[in-house]
Amino acid sequence: MDALISRRQGAWDRLASLSKRRRLSGAEVDELLDEYGRTATDLSLVRSTAPDPALVTYLSLVLTRARVRSSSSRTLGWSSLGRFFVEDFPAALYRMRWWWGTTAVVSVLIGLALGAWLVQNPVLENTLLSTAEIQQLVDADFENYYSESPASSFAAQVWVNNAWVAAQCIALGVLGLPVLYVLWQNISSVAVVGSLMHAEGRGSLFWGLITPHGLLELTAIFVAAGVGLRLCWSWVDPGPRTRLSSLAQEGRTAAGVSMGLVVVLLISGVIEAFVTPSSLPTWARVTIGVVALGLFLLYVFTLGRGAVRAGRTGDVDETMRPTEAPTAT
Repeated sequence: MDALISRRQGAWDRLASLSKRRRLSGAEVDELLDEYGRTATDLSLVRSTAPDPALVTYLSLVLTRARVRSSSSRTLGWSSLGRFFVEDFPAALYRMRWWWGTTAVVSVLIGLALGAWLVQNPVLENTLLSTAEIQQLVDADFENYYSESPASSFAAQVWVNNAWVAAQCIALGVLGLPVLYVLWQNISSVAVVGSLMHAEGRGSLFWGLITPHGLLELTAIFVAAGVGLRLCWSWVDPGPRTRLSSLAQEGRTAAGVSMGLVVVLLISGVIEAFVTPSSLPTWARVTIGVVALGLFLLYVFTLGRGAVRAGRTGDVDETMRPTEAPTAT
């Protein structure tokens, strides 16, 4: 350790000095990046062989300042935003397609089974609502819900509500069980309303109103739930990585997915506010919902597949990740 400090102290001081400068020439930028890589290797070596706390703290601080300095010239412009939606976001969705795809299939099957059971056993529904309340819901409230507020404010309200549900699924994903609880709340509420509409002979109205926006909206919720469950599994079964490293990577990816879902839910909110209550015929409104879902799936399985094949995972750039010691193989 003394030999390492004696040999590399000058380079560490040089890296610290470059990190403090307001302006760097092209040669100095190259030098900063080169020394950053070498110092990161030094830190990994120290952590894995003789983790001296003082030296680890010092090198981590030097690397953090260098990382901030090397990325300070970067701006989140149109190119960064474009790369996120063309590469990072679809890559994350494609890489975790089995998680949210399975979540979607299982949730839909449970919802349909629960709805069918409630139609055949209305006793439970009668304990939740009175006969008058059920009639009011079926005859007026369900349909009026989509048009009782101005479209723009209703779209914002729906967007915020769905974004909150998706955020809960991702934020609570590390615990696992809360995600299942949020899913159950949403599935059961849709099943109860659907069963009431079917029992009163208004099933076609139910599907005609919920399908245009519901296909994309529920898919986004299922994606959030699947990502949350994957986040939980990342520390349960981290594979060759440490639990902390695995959780950190999936957590960064989940944060990116949550930002992308904000746009997806915004689109579904606009459809719910402007298409669902519109005077368009039912077949036209349903077609819009099917096309919206189809475009989303096409986006995932074309751009996402290509991005994954190109090496993208949905995680942030390597230069923005915390320095980690190598794992044993």
